[in-house]
Formats: sequence, C-alpha cells, structure tokens
Amino acid sequence: MIYKFRVILDTEEDIFRDIAIQEDDTLEDFHNAIFNAFGFDGMEVASFYTCDETWNQEDEISLFDGGDIPGEQKIMSDYVLSDLLDKQNTKIIYVYDFISMWTFLVELASVEEPQVGESYPALLFSHGEMPDEAGEKMFEADEANNPYSDYDDDYDEDDLDQLDGGDNFEDYGFEENWN
Repeated sequence: MIYKFRVILDTEEDIFRDIAIQEDDTLEDFHNAIFNAFGFDGMEVASFYTCDETWNQEDEISLFDGGDIPGEQKIMSDYVLSDLLDKQNTKIIYVYDFISMWTFLVELASVEEPQVGESYPALLFSHGEMPDEAGEKMFEADEANNPYSDYDDDYDEDDLDQLDGGDNFEDYGFEENWN
C-alpha cells in the first residue's frame, strides 16, 4: 500500500508538501523524502516524535543512535512506516536541524493502492515558499498546571540587585575551596 502524507511546516503561513511513500519504507526513507521536498540539503540531524491526536509530543526516534550503549537505541532505519502509522494513528512530528528547529506536523491523509508506473517516494503537491529562517519557537509552561504560578514574593529586578549587599563567598571564609 501507499501512504499519502501532508507535511506541514509549523508556521503561521501555509507551507506544506504532500508526499506518497510505500508503507514498508522506513522512517529514514521518509526523512529523506521530507528534506528533499522542502529543499534542505540533508546535512543536519533530525528526529521524528510520536504524538497523540492533539500533537502532544511523546517518544523521540532519532536519525542516529545517541545512546550510551551502541545499538541499544532504535533509530529511524529500524522503523517501517506501517509499524507506527495507520488509519487510527495518523500523526507524527518531524524536526529537522536542532539549531534552527524546523518543525513539521505530519499527518497520514490516506492509504491507497500504488499507481502503476509510479516510483515512490513521490512529491505529489507543493504549496508555499520556504522562509529563509525557521520561525521562533515559544516553549511556555501551561500556567494552569504550575503550582507556583500564583506565588508572588513582592520582589522586582531592583530588589534583586540590593540583595547582594557587597557580601560574597570570601566574607564567609570559603575562598580556599575555590582556588
């Protein structure tokens, strides 16, 4: 079978690519199809992340084994697409280049019979121009789940500057520990 995915760049602009790939291809094959479809050179590290229906990130599947014991961590080439994605589990997150953090929301749109004479993976549709830089990601805690969000100590930046009072570790006789 052929999996048809919509791969959406996580930005305010509509930028996406539709990609068809064989269900028995690996996540590494899919990684190659994605970076080619978006015009990347493929020289950066990337990972897929499993997620729930509301795009909450779960387990990382990296391109390379970064574990302490070689071979212990499963990587993209160890996963066949059909092992992770099907008609019930349709979403996965893809991050390319951990410096720029190009983040893509990937959703399985359909599962179809292969087209005779078509080679896969195939770029089916392209919409939107890639920006020069990845959008800035805002990683913010959910204040509703933060037990300290209501705590107010009545200190502001000026108060914090006054706390030093000229004291330092030398005043307490700890300087021998820092030499």
